Amino acid sequence: MPGRRLFCVALGATLLLAGCDKAPSKADILKKAEGVKNKADLEKALGKPTEVDKVGPLEKWTYKASDGSVTYIIVADQVTLDITEGKGRK
Repeated sequence: MPGRRLFCVALGATLLLAGCDKAPSKADILKKAEGVKNKADLEKALGKPTEVDKVGPLEKWTYKASDGSVTYIIVADQVTLDITEGKGRK
């Protein structure tokens, strides 16, 4: 009996953790960041980006999504543009 109970607990924990790893969709990311004007607010809305590229005052923050990715272009701390890539439309 204890072995069966342990198996059920382990199975439940696995299923619970599997559901936590799902990336949001591009639409979810865009909606959460709607109206964001600066880098601090973007990070507050979405968390740390999956990837950051910097060239001088220009930064490119990329967030992975379940259906592609969303990239924000930041110039001098101001969010200037969002770009989506991957499956589906923006």
